[in-house]
Amino acid sequence: MIDHIILSVSDLEAGKKFYELALAPLEYRIVMDWEGGTGFGILQKPDFFIRQGDATTPPVHVAFAARDRASVDAFYEAAIAAGGTDNGKPGLREDYHPNYYGAFVFDSDGNNIEAVCHRPE
Repeated sequence: MIDHIILSVSDLEAGKKFYELALAPLEYRIVMDWEGGTGFGILQKPDFFIRQGDATTPPVHVAFAARDRASVDAFYEAAIAAGGTDNGKPGLREDYHPNYYGAFVFDSDGNNIEAVCHRPE
């Protein structure tokens, strides 16, 4: 199991605002800040960090687990409203498996950020 991931972003303040809004429907919050970085997590345990630096090259794909399909929908709407770019509206991706319900957005550095629910309905 992965404990955490750190993503470099070209604009820390813009990244912080985007991820704070986009990840809120998945119950992620800012858990810690330090000079040059921010940690997001559920409760008090950060597991997704962004830090100021050159954008990660090539861009990466990070998928966040959602508790239900409504959370995937809410993530997508929040991420688009926060400035993300559509890379796949919420819906079933049956080519992955019959219950794979996901949504994809690009952040401002081109990273493919996804919310996914594997539960039926």
